[in-house]
Amino acid sequence: MSIEKAVEEIIRQAQERGEFDNLKGKGKPLDLTAYFETPEDVRMAYSVLQNAGMVSAEIELLQEITALKERLASTHDESMKRKVKKLISEKQLQFDLMMERQKKQRKG
Repeated sequence: MSIEKAVEEIIRQAQERGEFDNLKGKGKPLDLTAYFETPEDVRMAYSVLQNAGMVSAEIELLQEITALKERLASTHDESMKRKVKKLISEKQLQFDLMMERQKKQRKG
């Protein structure tokens, strides 16, 4: 049996057991905008760090932004929505500045 078929079988068995039924974001499209805005070499470094159990400040920010967007979607109070939108904007600006600094460091 090839490795691909073995992996497919493991995934199929997990699906049958319902292990994927309660995943966060189930049925929603993935938002990969931030991923593709991150330069490829930086993504590779993040991947290595993540596999080692470490998360960079940039990834933490992206996770915070995602959590805030989910909170915004489930909030009905208008004043809370404004506060959450402001937090999202601040975190996004912080992320953008980090990425811009990294871009300049690579050039210089």
